[in-house]
Amino acid sequence: MEKITVNVSGMHCAACARTVEKALQKLDGVENASVNFPMEKAYVEIEPESVTDDQIINALTDAGYGGEIVRDSEAPETVTLKIEGMTCATCAQRIEKALGGLEGVLEANVNFPAEKAVVRFKGGVTGPETFEKTIEEAGYSVVERVEEEAPEERPDSGEEKMRHAARRMWLAASFASIIMVLMMIHMLFIPVPGYFAITALLAIPSIFIAGWETHRGTWKALRHGSANMDTLVTLGSLIPYLLSLLRFWIPITTFVEMAASIMALHLVGRYLEIRAKGKASQAINKLLALSAKNARILVNGEEKEIPVKQLQLGQIMIVRPGEKIPTDGVVTGGESSVDESMATGESLPVEKNEGDEVIGATVNKQGLLKVKVTKVGKDTFLHQVVKMVEECQGSKVPIQEFADRVTSYFVPLVIAIAAGAFISWIVFPDFHRSIVEFFSFPWSTPQAPVFALAVLASTAVLVISCPCALGLATPTALMVGSGLGAEKGILIRSGEAIQTMKDIRIIVFDKTGTITKGAPEVTDILPFHDFDEESLVFYASSLEAASEHPLGAAVVQRARNGNITPQEVTDFVSFSGKGVRGRVKDRVVLVGSRKLMEEHELHVQELEEKLISLEKEGKTALLVAVDNTLAGIIAVADTLKEDSRLAVAEIEKMGIQTAMVTGDNWSVAKAVAEKVGISKVLAEVLPDGKLDEIKKLQEEFGRVAMVGDGINDAPALKQADVGIAIGTGIDVAMEAADITLVGGDLTGVVSAVKLSHATFSKIKQNYFWAWFYNALAIPMAFMGLLHPMIGAAAMGVSSLNVVLNSLRLKKAPIDPSRG
Repeated sequence: MEKITVNVSGMHCAACARTVEKALQKLDGVENASVNFPMEKAYVEIEPESVTDDQIINALTDAGYGGEIVRDSEAPETVTLKIEGMTCATCAQRIEKALGGLEGVLEANVNFPAEKAVVRFKGGVTGPETFEKTIEEAGYSVVERVEEEAPEERPDSGEEKMRHAARRMWLAASFASIIMVLMMIHMLFIPVPGYFAITALLAIPSIFIAGWETHRGTWKALRHGSANMDTLVTLGSLIPYLLSLLRFWIPITTFVEMAASIMALHLVGRYLEIRAKGKASQAINKLLALSAKNARILVNGEEKEIPVKQLQLGQIMIVRPGEKIPTDGVVTGGESSVDESMATGESLPVEKNEGDEVIGATVNKQGLLKVKVTKVGKDTFLHQVVKMVEECQGSKVPIQEFADRVTSYFVPLVIAIAAGAFISWIVFPDFHRSIVEFFSFPWSTPQAPVFALAVLASTAVLVISCPCALGLATPTALMVGSGLGAEKGILIRSGEAIQTMKDIRIIVFDKTGTITKGAPEVTDILPFHDFDEESLVFYASSLEAASEHPLGAAVVQRARNGNITPQEVTDFVSFSGKGVRGRVKDRVVLVGSRKLMEEHELHVQELEEKLISLEKEGKTALLVAVDNTLAGIIAVADTLKEDSRLAVAEIEKMGIQTAMVTGDNWSVAKAVAEKVGISKVLAEVLPDGKLDEIKKLQEEFGRVAMVGDGINDAPALKQADVGIAIGTGIDVAMEAADITLVGGDLTGVVSAVKLSHATFSKIKQNYFWAWFYNALAIPMAFMGLLHPMIGAAAMGVSSLNVVLNSLRLKKAPIDPSRG
């Protein structure tokens, strides 16, 4: 037998899952088939010789669904590679193209600012060794394979990279400055003996030693039939320098000073860019710095201090006031307040008592706590946050795809324009000179020989063009935006979610646990006929003790508070979205909604007035029947979260409509919606129907966001254009979501919308300035209106401007107003 996994598309509910199971099990050669609806997967045992992949896919197609078979050996894997040698967006595109062309590679994303490649691939077909070889063949080097390591174990190479860039910059700048001083003396004061030979010698460290990596990058690119940022700088510095050496044999205009200055200015720009990129990506470093280094644990009743990475599950940590909690755990002793602002963005400390969960790297403010270790290393909350931020920073925004396509042609086009400038100046010198004389800029030299002017114009075109700015436009904004979100407790899984979120027209909220606290309480007990409050609670709590519904838990808690002991239930049956039935002390008990009672032929007209009254107050009425006799009503209310009204008001103020989806009846749903201010109500929706409701809203409104916290929200979160999970909810919802709100506050939705608008606005600004700069500068350089040294400086400023503009995103006002 062989076990295979089938990714199934088109399922809308549990009934679809059963249809898929039946369709698969009908096939000869299929031994067993089970479908996981939320995960949209079918797990199938087959006899490989009796059934083919095509037959399995055809069976799904005939049943009205789509499918893709994934064997264990082909299960997608992901690897992150740290790359050296990229100098601009063109380099990143070349690597993406090379990796994407490999068999078995599903997706390859290269983040130029972060210098990382994230590759999704089929493990049985290809692997990291092939990727590393391919990257090296493309002219770059893989520094390391980034493993899933714990935050405290990660090395930081940013400082060394900055120091290396600084050394190159100072070497080039020092010698270029000496050359410029000599030039001023030679031109303005007294002739310097052997001036040309001295400057040609002094330029060697700048152009050939400091600039060696640039020229090496050019050679690698040309060897593979492409060009990049290095190519432009090499052509702009090396060729003018080599041309100048002809002066030793023939009297020509020299460009040594220009060549040395271009390389120096380029390396100054590179250093400033690397430094600014470090600031853009410092969100990750700030998160990693939060982790504690050591922990105190109890060993045989005595305290022992050990490194955090040596902690093991089940150990008891001692955390004193003012100390960081070393790792995720559960309080087993003591009580205190804990500052969880690093996780949730909320400044107020949270009270912690025995049984409460705590997060690693948060700060214990008051009393001593004993904490049992529940997660270590890469399973901790902090590591998962870092992982999500990195995933977002490594992803691409749809707008970037078009820019990438254009940028891939940018460098070859610039080289062609530079060649055109040289030819045009040689062929039409009078035309160009007239334009230069008309503007008469201080740096203009129209009286110079035509050949010199042609070289100056073509060199200016080369060095003033800046593909780096285009390549930095999106990734740097994503870096800063995702980092800002993480600081505020908003974890964004992909860049696409940022672009989509700004276009959302309606946000759908699940009710229980999202708008409300998800911890309902019994508010009213109304017995009928021969039943009293105690017997009503006894029968209802006995039945609900076997259920996992939060409303049932409220009834059980009420029984405990009244010292009523629930009895064991037999023949228990749960009716999804309606209620439960079972046998208690040989009596058949029903607890649930009107629908459940009506389906069991029990008439509730006599209770209708009281039901309507309770529902108008926003309470959920649980009807109780014993042996086909209505026994009474137990009313349960789930209180609203404190910030629900504020969040909904802010969202509506931004022009986005709001909706609430719930399994509750219309009266309760409307009462809650009115209290919160939600404009659209979707009530009496069974768990399987949430996905269909999202689809209907997408047809009506277009872009839809869904906010939820439970496992039954996962399919709807996936279907929505943007799925937002409440962080206090369960992991399945968080995995299905595009955005996770760590603290569980709905004002985080407001902040997520504002962050989306702010980040995308920065991306558009970055692209505008990058394109505007090139569109303005290249024609001016072509016409001879810009000196190459000015161009080299402007090139660095252009890249720096894009990064600094992204950094201004840190000051974006994304917090909801409290007025």
